[in-house]
Parts: sequence; C-alpha cells; structure tokens
Amino acid sequence: MKKVFMLLAVCATVAFASAQTTVRGSKLTDNWSVGVQAGGVTPAYGHKFFGDLRPVVGLTVAKEITPIFGLAAEVNAVINAQHNNIGPTGYPANTHKAFDASNLSGLLRFNLTNLFLGYTGEPRFLDVKAIFGMGWGHEYYGHSNNDRNLLTSKAGLDFGFNLGADKAWQVNVKPAMVWSLTDGIRASEYDKKYAHIELTAGVTYKFLNSNGTHNFALVKEYDQAEVDGLNAKINDLRNQLGAKDQKIAADAAAIKKLQDDLNDCRNKKVPTPPAPDPAKVVNSLETNVFFAQGKSVITAAQQPNVERVASFLKNHPAAKVAIKGYASPEGGKAINDKLSKARANAVKDMLIKKYKVDASRIVSAEGCGVGDLFSEPTWNRVAVSTLSE
Repeated sequence: MKKVFMLLAVCATVAFASAQTTVRGSKLTDNWSVGVQAGGVTPAYGHKFFGDLRPVVGLTVAKEITPIFGLAAEVNAVINAQHNNIGPTGYPANTHKAFDASNLSGLLRFNLTNLFLGYTGEPRFLDVKAIFGMGWGHEYYGHSNNDRNLLTSKAGLDFGFNLGADKAWQVNVKPAMVWSLTDGIRASEYDKKYAHIELTAGVTYKFLNSNGTHNFALVKEYDQAEVDGLNAKINDLRNQLGAKDQKIAADAAAIKKLQDDLNDCRNKKVPTPPAPDPAKVVNSLETNVFFAQGKSVITAAQQPNVERVASFLKNHPAAKVAIKGYASPEGGKAINDKLSKARANAVKDMLIKKYKVDASRIVSAEGCGVGDLFSEPTWNRVAVSTLSE
C-alpha cells in the first residue's frame, strides 16, 4: 500500500502543476458531474466469487479541479439478494431489508490519460482515471442495535467513454477493491480477508460550464513578443483611426462649404427675361411612340403617347402634326424603309380611326429608314409626332 500512496502523491503533484500551466479561469461552479452506477460486489477472500456475488447500485457526484485531478462523493448500496447470509465484509448477515449494506466514500480521482498523454482542449474517446479514497460503511442487521459501522477505503479504476458531439455524456466501467479497515474492534489494516471486489457500470452527465462547453477549455499563453506585437497593432489602428477622423472633419468642412454655395445660388435673384413677342411665338412639340423589334403595332403601353397628340390637336384647333417613322440598324435597308413607313402610318391611322382626328390636320406620315435620334440603337424603333401651331 505504501507504493499506492506514493503513486497517488506523484499524481497529485503533477496534476496541480498542470493546473497552473494548462487551464485557467475554472470557476467553483464549473466541471461538475453526476453519475449513476450498478453492478455487483463479492467478497475478496474465502467465499465463492460468483456464488456470493451481490447486486449494488450507487450515485456519484464529482468535481474536476484540473484536467488531471478531481474529487468525488460516492454512495453505493448493496441489495439484499437473500441467497446467502454473508455481509459485504465477510461477516454473517441476517436482515430482511431491501438494502443490507451501504458505503459513502470521498474519493480522489486522477485522470491517467491526461496525465501521460496531455490534455488537448477536448476529452479523448476514452479517459482512464485512478481512484482512491476513504469512507464510512454501514451494515444493516435484523435489529439496529446489531448494525455495524466501518471505516472503509476504496481503490480502483474508472474507464470513461466520452460520447456525443459536446462530450457531455460518459459511459463508465469501474472495477475497484473496497477494504473494511476497522469495525471498532480490529486495528486499522488493509487485509483482503476484510475486503470485497466491486465491479459497476453506469452513465455520467457533465454539466455545462461557464466557458460554453461541458469540459475544460485551454487558455493560450502569450509570450512578451506576442504581447508587444499586439500592442503595436493596436497603436497602428489608433493612428489610422486618428487619420480617418481628420479626413472626416475635412470632408465635413468641404460639404458645409458646398451647402453654403448651394444656398447662395438658391437665394440669388435671377433677372426676369423680357416677355416674348406674340407675333413670333410658335408652339412646336414632339411626342414619341416606341415599337418592338420588327413590329409596327402600337402596344397598349404606347397608346397614351398617341392620345396625347390627339388631345393637343383637340385643344388647339389651328395645330397640325407631322409624323416620321424610324427603324433600328438591324435588317436590310429595304426592310427598314418599309418598317419605318409602317410605324408612321400606324400612328396616323390610330389618330384618324380611334381618336377621330381630321386627316387634313396630319401634314405628313413618312418613313425615314434607320434613325439616329438616340445613341441607344434600339430606341430608334420609334415614330415621332411633331406638333406645330
């Protein structure tokens, strides 16, 4: 047992050293878990291993201090199988209760996987923990006066299989040895005659931590060169921000000057032009009717432009209109000449037939071939009506 204690001492030293260099910011409320387990217990000496196997159930509440070192409180209760009268420590038992023995232990837990392989910021699929601790055992006999209190000690392993994307759940297989050190009569000793073998399996849930995960999170350590580099970047960004603030101020001043100039223009009085000579006034207006490629049919969307011409002629009895049709560059000359003539006649026919305009008021309706009125070629698929009075 001295070797066991020495190993545990070494593990504890390594665990606390690792806590100083690997993980920081772990709160008291972080890294808690709760687990349930069930299995069997059988005397370690002088009895039939399977013949005297008794069922056991339990609950474990644990707190991980570092990725390597943790603490746990565990309570296991032995179910009265009623197939023998051998108590969990080898003494005869005589009880009709559902549970005839219990053991409450405080345990030290050492994660051997993280101790020897290192912790990378996320648990591996398999964690192996060494467990050791002391406890209080109690055996229930027929009458409370005959119950026995025991000082116990437990040592074993916990094979934990981490499951799920968040590694929040763990399936555990836990073989262990539990000694009854003293029962108030014997001196305290680790003796296999007063021990039993315990094998349980169960499931553990790890609660959510303040770091947003269900496990330890690593904190990156920065050396002084990295800190100096970050400070230099911060100072550079501050300088850039100052230069941008100056540019914004200059732009604001320029905008204000332009706004003042605009207000001056708005407030400037414009001289009234001389009245036109009535004898020289000539009304000359144009309106356009656009056509689809290769078409001379006036669409419903373009009819308001023809109606506008008819309305003007109605309101101005002395006005007349000249219509010129055009085509875009696509196609041959003969086709475009014919198409431009058809577009002019389409406007003429609609004025006469739909809007009842007298034909004598239409000065001309001629096709002009390919037009160049607009820089956009497709816009030259048009009939232009020029009104004059």
